Amino acid sequence: MKQLPKKTCQNGIGYTLVGDYYIPDLQLPEESRPIGIWGRMHKAYLEQCYPVRYNDLILTGKLWRYLSDLNEQAQNRLDCIIAQMKEAEGITEELKAQDQIAWVRAMNSIRSRAEEIVRHELIYDAKEGL
Repeated sequence: MKQLPKKTCQNGIGYTLVGDYYIPDLQLPEESRPIGIWGRMHKAYLEQCYPVRYNDLILTGKLWRYLSDLNEQAQNRLDCIIAQMKEAEGITEELKAQDQIAWVRAMNSIRSRAEEIVRHELIYDAKEGL
């Protein structure tokens, strides 16, 4: 019986002999950025509503980078919306010094509304990336 080589390369892909089968030597690209809360929300949304797109991103090794980029975009959008709402509603540091409870109440309301906008625009209705 002919001895099979431990490693081989075909079509630009390396293979390693494991038992009687050649397994491709695949490595995922390294990504050190976190996916954060927005990325995790969108990942769950993709898994449930767009499983083909989700699997395509996994198999091409682009899922982590895609979710990291989306997380950064969502966080930047959230910060921008909060700043705009604070200015429009007149929430200032003076109010914080005068009436902390009113300031906290207003900021919680602004943050809640801003998060809802980000969820609607980028997380659950993100059509441009799909």
